[in-house]
Order: sequence, then structure tokens, then C-alpha cells
Amino acid sequence: MRVDLPTPSSALAIGAHPDDIEFECGGTLAKWAETGAAIHFLICTDGSKGTWDVDANTDALITRRRAEQADAAKRIAPGAQVHFLDAVDGELKNTVLRRGEVAHVIRQTTPDVVLGHDPWRRWRMHPDHRNAGWLTVDGVVAARDPHYHREHMVEGLSHHRPRALLLFECEEPDHVEQIESRHLDAKVAALMAHKSQFETTMRIVDDASGEQAAAFRSRTWGEARAHGRRAGVSLGEAFRLMDPAS
Repeated sequence: MRVDLPTPSSALAIGAHPDDIEFECGGTLAKWAETGAAIHFLICTDGSKGTWDVDANTDALITRRRAEQADAAKRIAPGAQVHFLDAVDGELKNTVLRRGEVAHVIRQTTPDVVLGHDPWRRWRMHPDHRNAGWLTVDGVVAARDPHYHREHMVEGLSHHRPRALLLFECEEPDHVEQIESRHLDAKVAALMAHKSQFETTMRIVDDASGEQAAAFRSRTWGEARAHGRRAGVSLGEAFRLMDPAS
């Protein structure tokens, strides 16, 4: 089990929906931002199905979730930039066109490290998570090689190869990024910006007493401790480390 990459000068995290990135690597991004790394978020879908309210106005939900994501990113890293692909929630596909869009963002932002969903995870239910993972891996390959998506060159962009790819939600992690309590606090604060998701993902329904929010924070800390134990550290986030040159 490896621990800690060298701090990147820039990082791009790719998530299927608003809030996925914060759940899976928010502490790592907060740690890197603290030391000056440029942090970028790429959100693949519009989040329009992220509610259990059958009467919800989904156009309003899309607007709300974009604003929540922008707020959450700033809580992770004040200078963070958020990019959106705006695929319809639940309908994200791994197509050549979408791969080109991901490669375009990689070539624009030139990250040292890319982070994203592990597409090889077995028995995964949500199609957006699967396809966001494939788009991440395939987008890295397309961005690194000069003859993929040569239309980008018209804009003055060049091919770019990150030096590391970290996959989260993986079954067999082999790398842990050690985080401190302040980074975990930033992660929790960012997740709490996603108020539209309190019921569906955080089990915060009627929380006048604050007990449900406290329970959510406790669960998040418990996960960080479990990840840290994999590498003998107090708190961590676990990944599969991939070599973009392979």
C-alpha cells in the first residue's frame, strides 16, 4: 500500500454527479489546495434526477445543484474551478464525442493528477458512475496522445499526459492519501453545501436537533479512519493508482 503522491501543481477530479467528488476525494483535494495546487472539478451530468420528490421542478433542481457544486468546490479550495458536461442525469454515455469533451478539459487544465470513478468495480448499479469512470480512463488516453481529437489543436491546445490517475470507489485500493482533521472538516463542509441531497444521500431529513447531521459527520470520519487503516495512518482516502503511460 503506497501513501501520498508528491503534491501536484494541479489536479482534475471527474465525477458523475454534483457531490460525488466531495464524497470520494474531498479531503485529498483540500490537502493539495492547502499547499497551492490548482484544483479543477469536472461534473459529467446535470443532477436532474437527484431527488425523491415526484413533483420536483427538475429545471430548478439543475440550477440549484450547479450552485451547490460551485459553493462546495470553494469550500474545498477557494480558487477551485468547476466545469460541467451537462449530460442528462442517468443518461451519460461513453461515446467518442463525450470522450473528446473530457480530453478537451484535460488539455485545457493540464493536471498533474486526474481522479475519477473506478469503472472496473463489480456489481455497480448506477450507469452514470460506470460511464464517468470509462470516460475518465478513456479521456486520459485521448488527451495524452496527439492524434486523438485533433480538432482541439485549432484552439491552440496540445496533448497532455498527467503523471498519475487515481481511481476512487475501487474494490482493490493500492494507494492512500493521508489527510488531517482540517482536510476532513473541509470535506464535510463541502458535502453540507449540497443541501438538495440531504435526504437522498446523507440521511438528513428533519434535523432540528442537528443529530442527523452529526451522525453523517461521524460516518464520514469513520470512513476516513477505515481508509487510513489500510496504510497505517490515522485518516485517509483510498484509491487505485494507475500509470497514464500504460
